Amino acid sequence: QVQLVESGGGLVQPGGSLRLSCAASGTIFNIYTMGWHRQAPGKQRELVATITGGGRSNHADSVKGRFTISRDNAKKTVYLQMNTLKPEDTGVYYCSLRTSVASWDYWGQGTQVTVSS
Repeated sequence: QVQLVESGGGLVQPGGSLRLSCAASGTIFNIYTMGWHRQAPGKQRELVATITGGGRSNHADSVKGRFTISRDNAKKTVYLQMNTLKPEDTGVYYCSLRTSVASWDYWGQGTQVTVSS
């Protein structure tokens, strides 16, 4: 049974930083693409960043230059380093795992990030 468990969310002031972690279990990890998504109140879930098993990453334009996705295959963990946070970054952040290009197959429970003074 595949499980993804996020951690690291919280309340931070604008301009601050947070690092989210997502630990995977119950699956081979190093060959699959991982992603971070977020959902703000009243908005659709959006894709923030992805990283392939080989470490190739992509970031949404809205976070490019501020957020960095990375992974440690030995620890079966994916990270999202978030710097220069803005109030519009507020939302629930979810990690996900994709076994094919068709869809994201597994999701974590989400971790709340609130950016506010």
